[in-house]
Amino acid sequence: MPNEYKKLGYHDGPERVNWIVMIPTPKSVLPPLSEHELLNRCQKIAGQTLGQIATEIGWVIPPDLRQHKGWVGILLEAYLGASAGNKAEPDFMEIAVEMKTLPLNAQGMPKESTYVCTVQMLQTGELCWQDSWVKRKLEKVLWVPVEAEPTIPLGERYIGDAWIWQPSMEQEEILQRDWDELMDYIVLGQQESLTAKQGEYLQIRPKAANSQVLVTGISEEGEINKINPKGFYLRTCFTRKILEQSK
Repeated sequence: MPNEYKKLGYHDGPERVNWIVMIPTPKSVLPPLSEHELLNRCQKIAGQTLGQIATEIGWVIPPDLRQHKGWVGILLEAYLGASAGNKAEPDFMEIAVEMKTLPLNAQGMPKESTYVCTVQMLQTGELCWQDSWVKRKLEKVLWVPVEAEPTIPLGERYIGDAWIWQPSMEQEEILQRDWDELMDYIVLGQQESLTAKQGEYLQIRPKAANSQVLVTGISEEGEINKINPKGFYLRTCFTRKILEQSK
């Protein structure tokens, strides 16, 4: 492996999903020390393409994202000075801000659901919403919209105006209700009964590079077994509301 590249294990909390991507080692960027500083950095890249950003920090642009999942987010984190790395912390630890890219279709609407974090499969019911990794991830989010129409080459896709969002009381109530209902399935070992249709704003879906990736979970009989990892995702109907609020 060339010296300018490193392996990155995707990590989203106490439980790791063991799949690896190869990314260039980014030039050192000091983390922002205020939300104002972070938004100033975002303003400088708004209207630029992913190719321009990648070239500036010396990254090679992959031909597509099929074998490079997460590349766009990792690129922007490196450029903006995200400091969490593999730690179970918000991306910008110093100011407690998580970053999420928002892929947009040709109509300027969210193209797909937004990954939040992995589901902790070994749960026995003690964890509450207030202490959950989902709540921590969504307490304060930097949303960075990016063109995602597949007909546009990756390097030519534009970055939009970013903003920092916090859930309203009503939004958090719905997120908590979804989380409570979904976690009941995990605690009771009924993961196989879960479908992507459950949850108003928040859903659980498989999260792995392939079906061979396994993590430790609990069956309905209370036995430890190996199952495919799952992740929490925000539905596009919710991210559409967030996007509309930003305008």
